[in-house]
Amino acid sequence: MTKCVLTAGTPKRVGFISTRFHGTDGVTLEAKKWAQILGDLGHESFWMAGLLDTPPAISHLVPLAHFNHPQVAALQSQLFGVTTRTRAVTDDIHAIKNSLKDELYRFIEKFHLEVLIPQNILAIPMHVPLGLAFTEVVAETGLPTIAHHHDFAWERERFVVSAVNDYLRAAFPGALPGMEHVVINSMAQKELARRCSRSAAIIPNVLDFETPAPGIDDYNRDLRREIGLAETDWLILQPTRVVARKGIEHAIELVRRLRDPRAKLVISHPAGDEGNAYMQMLRDRIEDARIDVRFIAERVGENRGMTGDGKKIYTLFDVYPHADLVTYPSHYEGFGNAFLEAIYFRKPVVVNTYTVYARDIDPLGFKTIEISQLVTRETVDQTREVLTNAAMREEWAKTNYDLGLKYFSYSVARRKLAARFANLFGEGL
Repeated sequence: MTKCVLTAGTPKRVGFISTRFHGTDGVTLEAKKWAQILGDLGHESFWMAGLLDTPPAISHLVPLAHFNHPQVAALQSQLFGVTTRTRAVTDDIHAIKNSLKDELYRFIEKFHLEVLIPQNILAIPMHVPLGLAFTEVVAETGLPTIAHHHDFAWERERFVVSAVNDYLRAAFPGALPGMEHVVINSMAQKELARRCSRSAAIIPNVLDFETPAPGIDDYNRDLRREIGLAETDWLILQPTRVVARKGIEHAIELVRRLRDPRAKLVISHPAGDEGNAYMQMLRDRIEDARIDVRFIAERVGENRGMTGDGKKIYTLFDVYPHADLVTYPSHYEGFGNAFLEAIYFRKPVVVNTYTVYARDIDPLGFKTIEISQLVTRETVDQTREVLTNAAMREEWAKTNYDLGLKYFSYSVARRKLAARFANLFGEGL
């Protein structure tokens, strides 16, 4: 019997563009997954951004493309929360835009690119000149483009009042021919159609469910001891940044109400870029609750290594195997990488029913402990049962992993990306 192999047509040279491809933010993680999948299909990937951790030989670093570049940050501060802009601000937008257009052309010519994949730069206006620059380059070159949109301006309160609505209509996401649009959830798909009359395919965030998750090995075996936990403690993992939309106060309340000295909340990531008020509120809540919470961000990095004082640095994937429970009480998520990671590592998860979860994930049949903005007595009882019932945890783990394999695996993204290439180049799958 002849084996059918999925392809995406003739191999292409693909350029990924964003403000940064560095670290573990959602856009970076998903872009690198796409590059891996495209590589398996025979394509070559190249990278342009203002901050990069990709190999130099396939990268084009442009500091001005980063949203935290001083010129860009100063400009952006004058574009939102107001309804008009000065002529000088307009001139600054175009000056930065033109510089970035030059860099985009250099990137295209340097690597002989045949397909462009802008990652979120035509969705959320963190860098208005970059979105404009990219749109103009595609209008001028006609290069086939797959625009990957993770979150839009209308999904963020801070972008509601704007002095650049003309530019948002022109480039976020714009209306160019020969551009495939991809979103990560059904709400975004519907809103893009309603607001901009643009159709889009859904490619959800994915994980490599075809490959079993890594477990406890010689390197990470001592993690519990290193962060001060006993083997008999319940490691309740909050695997997110400390920002208000993550709803970490619900995880604190859950641990408080468990009233069990074994329950230890471990927060793996540092605070975000939204100020210190939320962190201080959490510390006050922790003090009032009198629970044991470990902030271990200084011990968790992108790669294994050592701190300056000789302590081990673990990856997040070193932490997950030790977790007894994962908390994911976010108020809002574009999709939910931490949810996928929890089921990939076969861990029970407490999840707030944020809108995307309620519409796109929950109906698929995942077994979780759900809350709806409140930690109820039922929530606490169910959590206690999951933590003490090994058979229940195993049943949930198998069900959830099988569903992840079916709906959120690399094979799903591979099939849908191949279809996008077929649409652009007219080649059969």
